[in-house]
Amino acid sequence: MKKLLYIVCLVCAIVSCARMGQPDGGWYDDDPPRIIASTPADGATGVTTQKITIQFDEYIKMTNATEKVIVSPPQLEMPEIKEAGKKIVVELKDSLKPNMTYTIDFSDAITDNNEGNPLGNYTFTFSTGEQIDTFEVAGNVLDASNLEPVKGIMVGLYNDLSDSAFKTKPLLRVSRTDGRGRFVIKGVAPGEYRVFALQDADGDYIFNQKSEMIAFSHQTYQPSSKPDIRQDTIWKDTLHIDNIIQVPYIHYYPDDIVLLAFQETQTERYLLKQPERTEPNRFTLFFSYGNPELPVIRGLNFNEQDAFILESSEKKDTLTYWLRDTTLVNQDTLRMELSYLMTDTAGVLITQVDTVEVLAKTSYEKRMKERKKTIEEWEKKQEKLKKRGEPYDSIMPPEPLKVKYNVKQQMDPDYLTTFEMPTPLAICDTSAIHLYTKIDSLWYNTPYEFHRRDSTLRVYEFIAEWQPDTEYSLEIDSAAFVDIYGYASATYKQGIKVRSLDEYATLLMQLSGINDTTVVVQLLDKSDKTLKQIRAENGNAEFFYLTPGTYYLRAFIDKNGNGLWDTGDYEKDLQAEEVYYYPKSIECKAKFDVTLPWNLKGTPLNLQKPGEITKQKPDKEKQKLRNRNAERARELGIEYVKKETVK
Repeated sequence: MKKLLYIVCLVCAIVSCARMGQPDGGWYDDDPPRIIASTPADGATGVTTQKITIQFDEYIKMTNATEKVIVSPPQLEMPEIKEAGKKIVVELKDSLKPNMTYTIDFSDAITDNNEGNPLGNYTFTFSTGEQIDTFEVAGNVLDASNLEPVKGIMVGLYNDLSDSAFKTKPLLRVSRTDGRGRFVIKGVAPGEYRVFALQDADGDYIFNQKSEMIAFSHQTYQPSSKPDIRQDTIWKDTLHIDNIIQVPYIHYYPDDIVLLAFQETQTERYLLKQPERTEPNRFTLFFSYGNPELPVIRGLNFNEQDAFILESSEKKDTLTYWLRDTTLVNQDTLRMELSYLMTDTAGVLITQVDTVEVLAKTSYEKRMKERKKTIEEWEKKQEKLKKRGEPYDSIMPPEPLKVKYNVKQQMDPDYLTTFEMPTPLAICDTSAIHLYTKIDSLWYNTPYEFHRRDSTLRVYEFIAEWQPDTEYSLEIDSAAFVDIYGYASATYKQGIKVRSLDEYATLLMQLSGINDTTVVVQLLDKSDKTLKQIRAENGNAEFFYLTPGTYYLRAFIDKNGNGLWDTGDYEKDLQAEEVYYYPKSIECKAKFDVTLPWNLKGTPLNLQKPGEITKQKPDKEKQKLRNRNAERARELGIEYVKKETVK
């Protein structure tokens, strides 16, 4: 009956095409390219040729072959892969290994030339021995720091179970992860294996650079398989299901490996680039890695004694030298001998001595011209005021020190207020800082703490006991802050209203699943950004003063207690600190307290991170095999039936 309907469709289409003035078009080609021959045959054994030719029934094309096509065992010399009309030619450059199963995984790179119908995940297999190895090993690779799927990283096997194999031998069989972080290693022989991931920078399939992202595990796997059943959907058309059938297949194990990838801390130390002097009053040195022993500077055209105030980044890899003396600030070129620790080719820190010239981005002459122009414009403005009989100044006032006050008019009780200075301070007069609280329409002095933030030079913290539903006034006198160049701050006044408790929600998470007591829990927004961070106590993590909205949670095991997530180290057999995500979003409403249980290990790691905040999305699927002829038949007013299987 269905064959008859198909014939009726064709007849109707022919008749329709014959109607004058009503061209309807023909039937679509919705079929993928079909393999009609190959040399050697797919699944052949005893193969000796290094050239593989695959013939199709129509013209085909390949996309991103160098990225998508994976040959296993890995080839140290890149294979040559070409499409030519209706065929694909793969020429292996490495010598074939004896008694080895070879797989050429084309993934979804092959489509027909005209309609873009995908062939699907296609793998060509042959063996140089007497049998084909058919086992598969599959799983996911995640970024250890945030459980993001890692796309495009190499995943491979070793049957050598020693730790040294990863740094001395090429991976035995390989695959590459897709946009979901998913990998499938095919053509695996029976045996016991360790699994590694490697973002191979130099194409040797060996971990030999700290810049390469890696994942490793001591767990070993013995591939196996068993018969299984899956459900396949039979579609009547693009919208309607005709039937769901049970299809037997071979299920390969393991298929649930999870590897956590990280990049080791860069310990090779060198000067990244020439010193920068974007502003005349400072210059900056950029190192690849910090060191407690700071560089030694000897001035060649200036006296370096007491010439600088040093501002260091937390890791001591970025060093900014502020020039104390305005004479040096006005000097366009500073020539110096720079002595610092650098890693040599043997990985040992040695003293390196360089002679460098640090040039101001803007010359002193140009700065003086700009300054003169500014003064002239100010004088013209004052002259106009004078002629109109309006108040004017006869002396141009100095520029004030432009302090960045991170103060909010509407503030949360736990908000940390900071002052950021544009330059190092010479004077910080805390007696000129005043905080007043409004109580029953009267203003009262309120105590506070003010200090420079640890490990910083120009950031100060202003700490007060902010009470909910209370008004404050922060007032700072002029010249409270004076920098090393004599610039003084202007007066500052800011009204502050701390919100009422009725405007907030509270979130309590009851943690379980681990015995470790050093759990740090982070409250996240929709962009996976940390809003608040606390250390869990007695298995509980509580967040106060939450603005109503949607939140997410991440936790990590802070093994060294530094409050920071730390990466791993292969040489030290050290994994990155464990990270977990609460697998759902959390809605917080004003006046409500939310209490939720959280078993950190209750959900597999590759399923923990909510899709809404996962940045690495699955690869956009190639155009699926469509049933556009059903739509064409509906346009023609006839019935069309075609079965299509979707796995």
